Amino acid sequence: MDSERFIQGKKKLDQMSGNAVETMIGNLDGIAPDLARYTIEFPYGEILVRPGLDTRSRQIATVAALTALGNAPVQLKAHIDMALNVGVTRQEVTEIIIQMAVYAGFPAALNGMAVAKEVFSERDRDGRN
Repeated sequence: MDSERFIQGKKKLDQMSGNAVETMIGNLDGIAPDLARYTIEFPYGEILVRPGLDTRSRQIATVAALTALGNAPVQLKAHIDMALNVGVTRQEVTEIIIQMAVYAGFPAALNGMAVAKEVFSERDRDGRN
């Protein structure tokens, strides 16, 4: 797992999420290490490092998309946390999710807000903004 894309992707993911990447790699190591590699190489080593949008803007788009999908609470939780790490405010996260009620429906927005509330509570408990 040491291709240039993997190294670049892991570096980007580490900047955004701290040790969460090691947890993900560890969770997949015994069963699907290639999935961990793909998950790091393509989204983080190819897409998120592209010019044109800053990391903060990309996280806003990601939180909106995952909220709209309505079926990815684990990923939404991770990306809300990463969004907060790169400068998106709690109020902005809340507004992003409310906006999705218009386009993805109230159930998706309500589920997204429940995930956001969980992230906010965990960050409060850990003393993180």
